[in-house]
Amino acid sequence: MGEEDLHQLIRGCIKQDRKCQKMLYKAFYGFSMGICLRYAGNRDEAAEVMNQGFFKVFTHIESYDVTRTFKAWLGKIMMNVSIDFYRSNLKMAYTEDLDKAEHISDGELVDKNLNYDDLLSMVQQLPQAYRTVFNLFAIEGYSHEEIASMLNINIGTSKSNLHKARQKLKRMILEAEPAAKSSANYNRGTDFNTSIVAIKAINMNEVSLNKGIRE
Repeated sequence: MGEEDLHQLIRGCIKQDRKCQKMLYKAFYGFSMGICLRYAGNRDEAAEVMNQGFFKVFTHIESYDVTRTFKAWLGKIMMNVSIDFYRSNLKMAYTEDLDKAEHISDGELVDKNLNYDDLLSMVQQLPQAYRTVFNLFAIEGYSHEEIASMLNINIGTSKSNLHKARQKLKRMILEAEPAAKSSANYNRGTDFNTSIVAIKAINMNEVSLNKGIRE
């Protein structure tokens, strides 16, 4: 979609034109679902969060700053709504001594090459607290200080949950059976460019989900 077409849709949405809202929703459905899927436990939850996100988009679209990319603005909203959706349910574990936690070295993962669908499924299996911190730190690029403020936890808890998330993911990867490669896209209609790439919501740089697992 060209910039002029996008801005025309945005102007229509500001006027609460239902046709423009539908077209904007359709154009950015895949991008938005891709973000929500990382935070949700399953696709149904992701769809519920995404629809809440679009409701927020349409009710606040007049505040969109045209000097920013629309994807960056939209992605930030989807991330924030995802966090809000789960914040009341998050039961953050107390910080544990990280030296006592099982440690799996990155060297053990050298020959493990899973595609994005497999890794996303594993991330969704993490407890909500671990999954949220992992996404914010490894994918979105926030610091532990920022995450602690966003989730109302202490910095030590953020660090502990990230460590435990990575260890659980590494364990799942090591135990995973080689899966047959499928040409079907897990996120039907999404706009991921490759099978192992996640879109960073803040500045749209492509980051490897694999990389996020490694210490």
